[in-house]
Order: sequence, then structure tokens, then C-alpha cells
Amino acid sequence: MEEDGVDDHNHNYCSGSNEKADTHPRRRPLSEAVPQPVCAPVPRGEPAGRRGKMWTGSAGGSSYMDSDSSSEGSEVSEPDCGSTPASGEGGCSLDPTSKFFLNAMAMEDYKKNHWPNLEKVIDRLLIQNPTDHSSVSYAQIYSYVYKCVCQQHSELLYNDLTSKVTGHLQQVSLYLQEVPPADFIESFNMVLTQYMASLQCIVPVFVYLNKFYVESKLNRDLNKDLMNLFSDQVAEKHVHTLMPLLVKAHSMPFEVQPSTMASVVKGLYNLRPEWAQLAPALFSGFIPQIHPPAVESHLSDYAAHDQKLQMELSMNGFSRGDQSRKRAIEDS
Repeated sequence: MEEDGVDDHNHNYCSGSNEKADTHPRRRPLSEAVPQPVCAPVPRGEPAGRRGKMWTGSAGGSSYMDSDSSSEGSEVSEPDCGSTPASGEGGCSLDPTSKFFLNAMAMEDYKKNHWPNLEKVIDRLLIQNPTDHSSVSYAQIYSYVYKCVCQQHSELLYNDLTSKVTGHLQQVSLYLQEVPPADFIESFNMVLTQYMASLQCIVPVFVYLNKFYVESKLNRDLNKDLMNLFSDQVAEKHVHTLMPLLVKAHSMPFEVQPSTMASVVKGLYNLRPEWAQLAPALFSGFIPQIHPPAVESHLSDYAAHDQKLQMELSMNGFSRGDQSRKRAIEDS
């Protein structure tokens, strides 16, 4: 029985006996002759820009883990979905409902994990002695701040940080209200020095917050903002109590340690330069160019002031030393 179609020795198929086998097929284009590879579509749940590492954690299959975090899908960062188109192949395909739930999960992670850990460290840094070196993982704090900024919690983190510092400074102000006048200068210098040392630790680990929120959006500096908090909450409330004590101590040599006087006066000037006008004579002893520039018409007044100062020093027991080789003062 004759078959309807046969293959010849060149494997040319013939559908029937009335048709001739095409023993010399025409040359086909390369695109038809060679099968083209088929690219698998990008999964809808994973943005094309995301690069994950595979891990074999369970029998149910493999899952993706972030290269810089140990949590699976717990972060919604700006580089992941913020810079990818919302539609089209390879883009971020999250609908509004999914975005809402992911943002809610990120917010819950901030409230339960990131901020509580940051708050504990800030407490330790604010109250530690400048000479103490406590074991604080600055790399871990830096990581928490970085994640908060990437999850678009910069404003919330800034508000929580300033609120925390403000609460601490209010307690410091209440403490200074109970300090007696005899110890007030020393106590003020202690809290000022302690706060300055704390900022040297806090500001560097919040560098991402400072760079991507405070500087770029608020056009300010984090260190300056925290210094202004001390001015508003502590220094401004006690400057009128502190200034008379400083003037009195400055008029009595060694009533207060010179290093303490210099630290307090320079600290007040750094906080508010206009406070120098409350006691120009005091600040001029530690800060240059407090008084206006000297003029020639006032030279006689300057000479009289210097003579008065020399007389006061000699009356208080300060010897001028050997004056035999100096020219005698000519009275005019």
C-alpha cells in the first residue's frame, strides 16, 4: 500500500505522488534558519533593578534576600521602586494597596525596631561622662539611620531626634535651677562640656539624615540645629544668672579656675555671639576683637587705663620685677 507522503534520502517531504520533491530548497534567511532565544519575562513581584542572592533556607523553595540586610522584603527603599516606572515590563508593578501595606510594614519596623534601638544609644551618649568610653556599636547605629532614610522616614527620624534631645535639655535646665550660686559656673561648664562631647558622637552617625534631609530639604546643618536647642532650652534661661557670676569671678583672680572661665565664656560666645555685649570687658579677655578697633584720638585714654591696671596689680602684691634698666615714666 502506497503511503501518502514519503521522505526521500534528503529528508524532503512529499505529500503525494503528483508532487515532485523539492530537492534543491531555496536558501532561507538566517532569522528563519536559526531559532532565536526566547527571554523569560521579568517576574512581576521583583523589580528589574533589584539584585538578590539566592539562598536555600527551606524545603519549599528558594527565596531572595537583600545583599545588605538579613530581612526578606522588610524594606521599601527609594532606589527599589522610587526610580522605576510604575508600568511596563521590568518596572515596579505594585498597586496602591500593596504600596500602602508595604509602607505600613516599614513604619511598624521603624517604631518597633529602628527608633527604640537608636533612642537607647542616644540616651547613653547624652548622659555619659566625656572621659568615659562606653561600648557603643556605631556601625549598628549608622545602619539604623541609613535604613530609616532609605525607607523615607527622614522627617520622622529628625523630629524624634530633636524631641529626644529637647526632653533631655529640659531636665538639664531643671537641674541647674537647683544648683547654688557658688557652684553654678562649674555646673554649667560641666553640662555644656558633656553636651558638646555628645554631639561629637551623635552628629557623625546621623550623617545620612544630615545630608539627605537637613541640608538638602531644610537648608540647615544638624550640628547647628542641636546647638540651637541647647541655646534655647538651657543657656538662654540661665544666661542672666550666669553673667553676673562670671563678671564677679573675673574680677577676683583664681576665684574660678581659668580653664573653666575660658570654657564657659567661649562656649557662650559660640552659642550666641550677641551675648558678648552683655559684658564686653569679660568677653574681651577671652575672645579677640570684642571691642571696636583702636583709634588715634583715644590713645591717652588707653594709656591711663593701662597705668590704672598696673597700679591695681602692684597693690595686690604682683611685683613688676627689676625696673632699673627701664626708662622712668615721664609725667606730663
